[in-house]
Amino acid sequence: MAQLALARPVPRRLRAVGPTLPAAGALLVLLALAALWPQLLTHASPVATDPAAALTPPSGAHWFGTDQLGRDLYARVLYGARPSLLLGLGATAFAVVGGTVLGLAAALGGRLADQVLMRAADVLLALPPVLLALLAVTVLGSGAVNVMLAIAIATAPGYARIVRAETLVVRRSGYVEAAVGLGVPRPLVVLRHVLPNAVGPMLVLATIGFGGALIAASGLSFLGLGPQPPSPEWGAMLSQGRSFLQTAWWIGVFPGAAITLSALTVNLVGRRLQRRFTRRTAR
Repeated sequence: MAQLALARPVPRRLRAVGPTLPAAGALLVLLALAALWPQLLTHASPVATDPAAALTPPSGAHWFGTDQLGRDLYARVLYGARPSLLLGLGATAFAVVGGTVLGLAAALGGRLADQVLMRAADVLLALPPVLLALLAVTVLGSGAVNVMLAIAIATAPGYARIVRAETLVVRRSGYVEAAVGLGVPRPLVVLRHVLPNAVGPMLVLATIGFGGALIAASGLSFLGLGPQPPSPEWGAMLSQGRSFLQTAWWIGVFPGAAITLSALTVNLVGRRLQRRFTRRTAR
């Protein structure tokens, strides 16, 4: 009987999920704890210096080692989760809001508005997003908010095209035509019927876009355009660690690993949500 129990096949749902998604979910929980309550995961200060312990390699006392000023790198990586993730979340939120407004205006504003807005979006999409973000932050100036706005300017045209396409489909649906026929005011039709159905698919894609926004924000911080030291932020920490790669590799490796794992985890969860949304809408 024990052999038969061991030979029982794994359910199809569990095979489809696999071990990767639960691991990604656990890492998301860990990232949330690090961003909201880093003091639960460490009692060390991210800014306290100890010159006597400078450039200490990873050990039991300092899990990720220390940097050139003797600061605990494990604490700095944990406390750096909040500003780093907020940069990605803020940039994605600005891009979603801006893309929604532009997409709705293009789809509902008439032929002229559609042509002007979509041609402008095509011009912006033709430029590399990182280059466009650099141009925007050069005009706006450095700082966390300006970095968010710069990345949003670079990524909003893509969201605008998605909202426009979804809005053109939704506006021809039966329930929208019925609401218009019943005399419902146009702004109410847009807010109650068009907007929720047009934005739904984009919110799933925004989960995937958050990973790219996080990497872009870390890249701008790496160049010194984001939060300034001594504030712990992964991109800035990675920039500081590049000068010590041969003598103290851990200063740059652990912040870089945090950026990579965070982006991959969110991207994996976003892809999973996208597949589920696609299957649900296909039924």
